[in-house]
Amino acid sequence: MKILFLNGPNLNLLGSREPEVYGRLSLAEIEAEVRKRAAERGVEVEFAQSNSEGVLVDLIQQARGRFDVIVFNPAGYTHTSVALRDAIAACGIPAIEIHLSNIHAREPFRRESLIAPVCCGQVLGFGAGSYVLGLEAAIMVAGHNRAGN
Repeated sequence: MKILFLNGPNLNLLGSREPEVYGRLSLAEIEAEVRKRAAERGVEVEFAQSNSEGVLVDLIQQARGRFDVIVFNPAGYTHTSVALRDAIAACGIPAIEIHLSNIHAREPFRRESLIAPVCCGQVLGFGAGSYVLGLEAAIMVAGHNRAGN
């Protein structure tokens, strides 16, 4: 089982960017924890981060046939990107949207996700734990798909 974790704009600044909202762990530290958990579960994970919408679309398209599930933190593109929504819808890979913060409890413009309707679920509001929970959800989704259910 192979899971792709995609991260959108400004997530490369985790740990120093608004730590009161996003926490003090860097993206590399979060990835290390997910890698550790994935290894314990016998799952392969890959990570990518880009500040560019087009690069993220390319990564989603290139995931076809290579990954069982995409775990995606689209960050600011959550609320604006029809292109990312369409890429998820077109790729044929189940996707799980994740966020460090609870977007539904934040500013009104952050409360709507264009990505959520094409994902099988959301994990949000648990800080870095959202990534570990996203891993567990991805394992469940991939196992469910393999069982043909």
